[in-house]
Amino acid sequence: MAWALRPRTRRKAAGPHRRDDDAPAPVDWLGRALDCRRCDVGVRQADARCALSHACVHDRYARRVERFFQWNPQAADDWLEHPYFEVRATAARHASLFRLRSVFDDLDETVRTVVAERVPRRLLGRFVHDPHREVRIRVAQRLEPQALAVLRSDRDYGVRAWVARRATQGILLEMTRDPDPLVRAEVARRLNVAALHVLATDPDMDVRRVVASRARPSVLGLLARDARWEVRWEVANRASRAVAEGLAEDPEEEVRIAATGRLAELKSGEAGEPGD
Repeated sequence: MAWALRPRTRRKAAGPHRRDDDAPAPVDWLGRALDCRRCDVGVRQADARCALSHACVHDRYARRVERFFQWNPQAADDWLEHPYFEVRATAARHASLFRLRSVFDDLDETVRTVVAERVPRRLLGRFVHDPHREVRIRVAQRLEPQALAVLRSDRDYGVRAWVARRATQGILLEMTRDPDPLVRAEVARRLNVAALHVLATDPDMDVRRVVASRARPSVLGLLARDARWEVRWEVANRASRAVAEGLAEDPEEEVRIAATGRLAELKSGEAGEPGD
């Protein structure tokens, strides 16, 4: 196998061999002790820089693998087939884009996640249905907003949450019925104010609080009668004079305090009436 240790020819050490503080002993991905005398790095690249216990492509410790590729980024293409996923993933961060096709279908999700972070957007479609959520999250973070409809019904709420943070208004409107309240809350933070009434009766209190923090006066009037005092408190902080006067008599003290403060703001002219 190409990765097997072979007698080295010539290797440049970057400095004295030093071990990271509190880091594990230098062993390979199978737990075998490393021996520079049997390293094949010099055979692959005569001018490679490395240091045992600090920057080594054969080390199981990911930080040392990363240092190796930071010192030798030009060598990354040659390590994409290594059996240890950390080596493949780190090499993929530094490898030529033209060589990444060889790891598109890598068995490890860490490698595929790196690929999804780096490939041109036009190639992201092949990762939309990847079995691992982290890969699909990277896709959701990179796709053009108008192309995110393909992920709006993803089985993982974390993926859908990223869609809600970036998608166009048309896609957001379709996501107001998402089954997860965390996703609907993200939708409420970005949905056009004119459409927020759709979420004013959401079953989740946190979603209604987000709506109350952004909604128009007509929706605030509805939320002023919400069963949860936390929602009414949000309303009180933005309410019109009429709504604030009503909330100044609210049974919950925190709501009354907020409403009284809002009325004082309106009276002094420090805050205007919420606009339609």
